[in-house]
Order: sequence, then C-alpha cells, then structure tokens
Amino acid sequence: MDLLYWLTPWEFSPTLLLMFFIGGGLFVRGARVHHVTIVRQALFWLGLAFLYLSLHTRVDYYAERMFFIHRLQHLVLHHFGPLLVMGAYPGQVMRAGLPQRWRFALRDFRRTCIGHGLETLLTHKVLVPCLFVFLVLIWLVPVIQFYSMLDWRLYRLMNWSVAASGFMYWNLVLDRRPSPPAAMSPGGRIISPVLTMAPQMLVGAIITFTQHDIYPVFALCGRAIPSISATMDQTLGGLTMWIPAGIIEVVGLLIALGTLMRLSTKGRLPNKRARMQRAEQARQGEQAPLTV
Repeated sequence: MDLLYWLTPWEFSPTLLLMFFIGGGLFVRGARVHHVTIVRQALFWLGLAFLYLSLHTRVDYYAERMFFIHRLQHLVLHHFGPLLVMGAYPGQVMRAGLPQRWRFALRDFRRTCIGHGLETLLTHKVLVPCLFVFLVLIWLVPVIQFYSMLDWRLYRLMNWSVAASGFMYWNLVLDRRPSPPAAMSPGGRIISPVLTMAPQMLVGAIITFTQHDIYPVFALCGRAIPSISATMDQTLGGLTMWIPAGIIEVVGLLIALGTLMRLSTKGRLPNKRARMQRAEQARQGEQAPLTV
C-alpha cells in the first residue's frame, strides 16, 4: 500500500477540510503580524497534521475496525493533537489573522452578556476538566460504543466532541498567565492533570485485564487485522488509555509546573505579589521620618 492510499479520506468531510484550511490560514496570516518562533510554528503544524491524519485519512477506516487503533485515534484527538496545538499558543496569532472588521466584531461580541457568558462557560475551571474526562469515558460504555460505531452521525459527534474537549482543557492547563486573568490558578493547572488522568487510567486498567470481549461491534464490522484476537485488541486498547495517555498528561503537568515556577520567580503570583506589596509598604513606613 502506497502513501496515497493512506492519505485518501475514508469518509470525505468538506466541513472538516474547511475547518483545517481556515485554522491554518488564520495562523499563517497572524504569523505575519506577530513574531511566532520556529518551535511554536512546528508545534502548531505538527498538531494539526496529527489531527488531520487521525480524522481524514485511511486511519479512520482501521479505527472503525480495531479497538486499539480506535483508542490511538482518540489519544491523538483528545490528548496529543490538542496539546501540541495549544502548546503553540495560537489564540492571539489566529485572532490577528482575522480581517479587521471580524476582529472588531469578535471584540464587541465578547463584551456582550452572551459573549462573556459563553467565554466563561468554555473556560470554566471545573466544568472543562469534568467534560475532558466525561467525553472520553462516556463513549467507552459498551452500548454507547456499539451504536456510535454503527451510526455515522454519532461517530462524528464522538470524534469531534473529544477533540473539542481536548482543546478546551489544554487551553486552561497550558495558560501562562497568573490568575486572574487566567481562569485556572497556576496551582490548579498542576493538580488538574493528576485528577483527570486517574479515572482514565483506572478504566484503561479495567479494560486491559478484562478477559472477555466487551466491544463486539468491532467483530461485527469485521476486524481489519484478523490475526489480532478480540481480547488482545482490547488489551492493547486498554494499555493505550492506561500508559501513553497518562504520559501525555504528565507532560502537561510538567509544563504547568514550569509556568508556576516562572511566575513565582517573577513575583507574578497573586499571593506573593500581595505579600511583596505589603512588605514594601511596611519598609516605607519604617523609613518615613517622624513628625511631631
């Protein structure tokens, strides 16, 4: 099988293709306005490439017919791809890539009650991590998994929802600003990956050690690699959730830890900043001359 075979979409999606073109185009336009380092550009395009390969190539065919490939696909959609893209911090760059009229319209919309409420919802420090975990685990319920793999509308909803939750989550965890204005505190960004990885690793371990086929839909669709048995396929899929996903979350945790240390060194943590201001005021009070 040649490269062209693998790059041919299993199910062509004009909407998905348009989204990739718009996202990439805005980043290119914005990079002409803002200085974007080579590392950030590499992270953005590498993340976008992984997402495209997972969603719009022949990989999707195998993901529908092998459980462990399906879990690898979701590992990219939910963890790896969004982590790379958001690690490039593309928001300001892509906003600069918008036409001037659209930038003003976006600014005005964010100032409205609806815009402010929507932004608050999409960056909620409790809701977003919960969705991040929920939208991985809910699709692993055997009954839901069965129907989502047979109905193309549910299948696309499944893939798009896990990708969207990944972008929302890593947008919070990788934020480099103090809180406020960031939605999640620097300490919360370190704790959050620990809390979100635990249930995913637990479910991955359960799937790994289950000795009977709990996802018969892949046999019904016809396994793409017949030499791999149902239980082995299931074990490999569980290990994918258990180990690689956990490693990626640890990487996010380490990045968040680096942000915390950087903010602390620069005195930009809110509590430390307040303590420094109080100490400075106390020193000024001690140095002030006494008046009678």
